[in-house]
Amino acid sequence: MNLFATFADHVRAAVGELAREGVLPTDLDVTRVVVEPPRDASHGDLATNAAMVLAKEAGMKPRDLAEKIAGKLGAVAGVDRVDVAGPGFINIALDGSYWPQVISAVLDQGLGFGGADIGAGRAMNVEYVSANPTGPMHVGHCRGAVFGDALANLMAFAGWKVTREYYINDAGAQVDVLARSAFIRYREALGETISIPEGLYPGDYLKPVGRDLVAKYGKTLLEKDEAEWLPLVRNIAIDSMMVMIRNDLAALNIHHDVFFSERTLHERSGGASSIIDRLLADLRARDLIYEGRLAPPKGQLPEDWEDREQTLFRATRFGDDVDRPLVKSDGAYTYFAADIAYHKDKYDRGFSHMIDVWGADHGGYVKRMQAAVKAASDGQASLDVELCQLVRLLRHGEPVKMSKRAGDFVTLREVVDEVGRDAVRFMMVNRKNDAVLDFDLAKVIEQSKDNPVFYVQYAHARARSILRNAGEAFADLPPDAAGFADSDLTLLSDEGEVAIAKLIANYPRLIEQAALAREPHRVAFYLYDLASALHAQWNRGKDMPHLRFIIEDDRKSTYARLALVHAVALIIASGLSILGVGAPEEMR
Repeated sequence: MNLFATFADHVRAAVGELAREGVLPTDLDVTRVVVEPPRDASHGDLATNAAMVLAKEAGMKPRDLAEKIAGKLGAVAGVDRVDVAGPGFINIALDGSYWPQVISAVLDQGLGFGGADIGAGRAMNVEYVSANPTGPMHVGHCRGAVFGDALANLMAFAGWKVTREYYINDAGAQVDVLARSAFIRYREALGETISIPEGLYPGDYLKPVGRDLVAKYGKTLLEKDEAEWLPLVRNIAIDSMMVMIRNDLAALNIHHDVFFSERTLHERSGGASSIIDRLLADLRARDLIYEGRLAPPKGQLPEDWEDREQTLFRATRFGDDVDRPLVKSDGAYTYFAADIAYHKDKYDRGFSHMIDVWGADHGGYVKRMQAAVKAASDGQASLDVELCQLVRLLRHGEPVKMSKRAGDFVTLREVVDEVGRDAVRFMMVNRKNDAVLDFDLAKVIEQSKDNPVFYVQYAHARARSILRNAGEAFADLPPDAAGFADSDLTLLSDEGEVAIAKLIANYPRLIEQAALAREPHRVAFYLYDLASALHAQWNRGKDMPHLRFIIEDDRKSTYARLALVHAVALIIASGLSILGVGAPEEMR
């Protein structure tokens, strides 16, 4: 039951009726008509821009058209009044009969209330985290991991068939650095006194890899040249790092459906061409690759700049600023070539809708990848890229020192172990992903209104406590939310109760808008508002006994209010589930 979608249909029906009466043209484009909450709540419950966006095409002044549409909307069941404001805005106020319908819908649909169908069951690939397999995940990875997982949950709730994917960067120079670092630890495990050379990974997390190498190879690797031992060590080191990464993600209850290896894009088994080879052949056949020279970049030239003829992708044909190289001077493929092949592989697997979650430092890469996806899919696929800004880790407002285990950063696992999964997940999406986030380890475990995760979870626990207490007062209390559907919900007439019902009515629209904008933080903000409304009504009942949720000598009012409490608990549990946060039955 989407209140705003329902009234958007009423507005379109009103326009259609006016067209049939000859007042309006019959072919008006109503796709730009929206119904949303008014900016000022005193103006009503709903507002529509219909007259403003249709007036020119209809050949009428916006206010005159608004009056015509308002006249039709005034006859819709549940409408109390319709006002025309300013140059032609239409404000709609609903009467008290509408809000009980919202609560009934929640009780009937349970945790499914608010789910949208904008995805219509279409396949969507959401790739997130994709950290280099060179060590444990750090707190910076944590934000992208949580944001991506919450976004995947949100898109699934909005009707998409979502596949969660992790891209393993196991073909670049960084994994050779990993192998050399692990080889140092192998020598250490054999009893050598070692020092970590500049440029290698110093963290203690590689010590177990060194011991595993000893267990598998003994001292034999010492007898081999680097060209021989490097691939052997690299494979074991990457596997060990991915086990560590999977465990780190599991601590956040994040589980991917697909782990895609970059190396598979380069492999030429049995003399056959690689995935990248085939991609470039296809692009060349469509005249999207050519041999040419690039103009030097503006400003100071990078150290690796080369003025040479090279293989270039016609990225400018698809909206990029310049064409992009695909082959390095040594003949190896660029990262960009591999990334095009990877996204083409996604498209070939059935994903015409893709979302990538990257760190903010990759912002300059977005336009070229979107151009590449257009080219590789012949315009049939779209790529959205969501950038996550950095996280500043604090304790009582002071920066947290680096981890000894990791060497030069604080690990994700350390943060989860200290404050808990729920606190980490909620706070990582409690701000828009493209804004820097301050994460204070002391603040996120405070039991106060200033700690959003506590405040929201406490609202759910309070709702469940109210229901348990009601069970003690009424022996024949219905066992679940659906059992309250026959309650007289018209008794929910207090302003605080109506305010809660109105907030609940906004949940389906909130889900739809958050999904369209790719912004799961909207769910976190909404839950805080709903929790605040429940806490406020509970406090009002302390001061005014006739507003308490449980009144033992007034069964009808109690049942109506318990239906409202059930609805609040269901919505909070639903929203927390999207964020990947638990909804506790009680809190101590």
